[in-house]
Amino acid sequence: MRLTNYSDYALRSLIYLAVRPDPSLLANISDIADSYGISKSHLTKIIHQLGQLGYIESVRGKNGGIRLARAPKDINLGVLIKQIEPDFNLVECFAVPVTRNDSEQDAHQADLPVTFIEEKKNKSLGCVISPACQLKSVFFEALTAFITVLERYTLADILNNEDELATLLFR
Repeated sequence: MRLTNYSDYALRSLIYLAVRPDPSLLANISDIADSYGISKSHLTKIIHQLGQLGYIESVRGKNGGIRLARAPKDINLGVLIKQIEPDFNLVECFAVPVTRNDSEQDAHQADLPVTFIEEKKNKSLGCVISPACQLKSVFFEALTAFITVLERYTLADILNNEDELATLLFR
């Protein structure tokens, strides 16, 4: 599993805002982009979405900027990744057998942004062996484990070296 740069930059932005010497002061996108050496225009889209999702507060105007809208302990990494990662299609045919009578399985699958390939009468829109393939279930289980681990952590959990991070970011 590999997360997109989008998710990476979102996490880095939240870390930046969390370790600022005075978190109540506003930061700006240029500061974050310069600290990490990443594209300001790409970061602008990410910050906008983080604001829409309620992770970042934006203040408009001449002295405007951004800051965390939630305490780091209230930002769950797994929930965040599920909200911002565009898809979790690990393989072309990423479809798992769905038992419509199993509401627990359906509810869990709805929790992950996975696109399922429709299979009808042994014809698949993806790989030729998709209707009989057992590998897709293994991948789905691995993906679920990946997300489950991320859900055990918050932004606060990864800031236990806050002073070291701040030294690296605010030279």
